[in-house]
Amino acid sequence: MTSEEQPRPEVSSIPVWRRRWQAQKDNFLTLAIALILALLIRGFVAESRYIPSVSMEPTLSPGDRIVVEKLSYRWRTPQNGDIVVFHTPLPLQAIGYAPQQAFIKRVIGIPGQVVAVQGGQVYIDGQPLTEPYIAEAPHYDLKPILVPDGTLFVMGDNRNNSNDSHLWGFLPRANIIGRANLCFWPLDHLNWIGSPLN
Repeated sequence: MTSEEQPRPEVSSIPVWRRRWQAQKDNFLTLAIALILALLIRGFVAESRYIPSVSMEPTLSPGDRIVVEKLSYRWRTPQNGDIVVFHTPLPLQAIGYAPQQAFIKRVIGIPGQVVAVQGGQVYIDGQPLTEPYIAEAPHYDLKPILVPDGTLFVMGDNRNNSNDSHLWGFLPRANIIGRANLCFWPLDHLNWIGSPLN
């Protein structure tokens, strides 16, 4: 009897678990690939975050969901006006914030620039900053300070309700998770988050 003439085992002779596995293995493989891709995308390309506080109003409101993209800062440095999401700086960890907690603020000063706040006005290198995005003028003053290399000076758009660099100092660039570039929820807030300063 040739191999072509050998009888095939009947379906009933194949164990049930093997038949189920053969029927579902393509589904499991597809699911595994999708999960791996999702983890890679979240880790290296983009992720979704929600806004937990009023510190970025009126630009972003509590409950807004945004896309944080992680690729652009591999090729360029953060710029004035970018809205960045970052892990907790050390001064905030020292008062009880979790190291992996995420914050969101706007970049106001980059390395080499001098930032000051006087009379309700933010100054960069002695020049007043035009800020159509803020909730109201800051009610505090800040003496001129030079932004060191490897750090950023960040502030919330809701200047008087924001735990930001005017309180805890400079943000190390290494803490940055990525740049906020799209608000996608709720739908009436759907909007690209661009920098008004570039």
